[in-house]
Amino acid sequence: MMQIIRSKTSIFFYAAIFALAFAALVSTTALAQDAKPAAADAKADAGKDALEKMPPLPADAKAEQSIQLDGKTLKYMATVGTLPVYDKDGKKSGEVVYTAYTVEGKDRPVTFAFNGGPGASSVYLNLGAIGPKHVNFGTEGDSPSDPATLQDNPGTWLGFTDLVFIDPIGTGFSRSLVSPEETKKQFYNTESDIQYLSRVVFDWLVKNGRLTSRKYYVGESYGGYRGPRITHYLQTTLGVAMNGVVLVSPYLNPTNSDNSDLSPLPWIVNLPSISAAYLERQNKLTPAAMADVIAYARGEYATDLLKGRSDPQATPRIVKRVTELTGLDEVFVRRAGGRIATEAYLREVFREQGKIGSVYDSNVTSFDPFPYSPDQRMNDPMLESIIAPTTTAMVDFVTRVVGWKTDARYNALSYEVNAAWDFNSEALRTGAVPDLRQAVANDPKMRVLIAHGWNDLSCPFMGSLLTVDQMPVMGDPTRVAVHEYPGGHMFYSRPASQAALLSDVKAMYNLH
Repeated sequence: MMQIIRSKTSIFFYAAIFALAFAALVSTTALAQDAKPAAADAKADAGKDALEKMPPLPADAKAEQSIQLDGKTLKYMATVGTLPVYDKDGKKSGEVVYTAYTVEGKDRPVTFAFNGGPGASSVYLNLGAIGPKHVNFGTEGDSPSDPATLQDNPGTWLGFTDLVFIDPIGTGFSRSLVSPEETKKQFYNTESDIQYLSRVVFDWLVKNGRLTSRKYYVGESYGGYRGPRITHYLQTTLGVAMNGVVLVSPYLNPTNSDNSDLSPLPWIVNLPSISAAYLERQNKLTPAAMADVIAYARGEYATDLLKGRSDPQATPRIVKRVTELTGLDEVFVRRAGGRIATEAYLREVFREQGKIGSVYDSNVTSFDPFPYSPDQRMNDPMLESIIAPTTTAMVDFVTRVVGWKTDARYNALSYEVNAAWDFNSEALRTGAVPDLRQAVANDPKMRVLIAHGWNDLSCPFMGSLLTVDQMPVMGDPTRVAVHEYPGGHMFYSRPASQAALLSDVKAMYNLH
């Protein structure tokens, strides 16, 4: 922001300078107008040359692999390949890279996996949750410099479904072939994202002769937002129906946290996850204990929040109960009025240890390099620590093990994509719930499993619980179910939670 000039002498001085500058501007307007198109053309030509000089991506590569699963050897084929993306004029505008794991056999379903961000590759679901190999990351005590060694994944879904991990444009090795301006238009906005990724799913099915297979979708975080929308778009526009959808820590309702000065919803959604983290630190985290927390959050807590100052005893009641449920200092809770903001909580909960909690799981911490700053001056403890192990493991697997040789940069997590994303679109603010309701209504046999970690404050489980409770039943009430597990956003990094998820998902697949 420019400083306001208050001196009268300065005002006259700058007025004189402005007059001279204006005269010069008038005399050179024609030159400037002639130069702008030339400069724009030169910039466009430079961008075009840069795109044309990009080395081609390799041809699809395959490698036979095996793992020990349930005491048996499971052989499978790992494939790294590309699928082209075309613009509305039929010109190739991007290349999507996927990693597929397939097992020989008839009637095997196929599951398409997406992570979120926007700007995240699919490596987190692949090497963390459901792929046949995994690398350790995302739990307290993990270090970015730990050996990024791939091991057999006992929680893989490959025993009952083929798996296709898709990296959206700008993530993984997937790339745009158009200018930065066109990239934003064609890829870095909600509507285009849904449409081209739906087409990628369709194209993979056609390319591999799998249109008649049973089909499933799994998406994490923003991939959980994509899930209902891609499913509905495939149903109604491209003519492909999903048998089931698994949403892992989904970003379903972007407006949950709006209007916190009036709405009790942001505080109702946050409190159970904060309480879960405290219960876990006390070794008291159980479904029964969480049932009590949930009942309070949607009952007395909600009522007292709505009462506000109309009941002088409402806030003292809130402060007392919230202090008990969170283990936080009573003075901190009282000053917040029992309304615990996420960022304030993450800095407060481990302040005496000089640490800060992760929004993805507040019991995963790192040292705060700026503990005396009034605001958080570091990125999330978990987010930054998982980039190195996942990148190292995935690039080594793709280039050395599978033999898909490329010098291109791999983006496990792209801050550039996230910064360029259109977060203000009406479609994004509307959320994915309208598409979820319509997709479920369209197909009375489709099932949806929404899976959350109790400690997650980036996409709290309570938001999904309230969302599903407001949906019409539409037949079997278990067709859309919310399941919670110990852990945070990436609760699958905990072996027991990963095993529980595996069991729940396998039961859903077995119903078809």
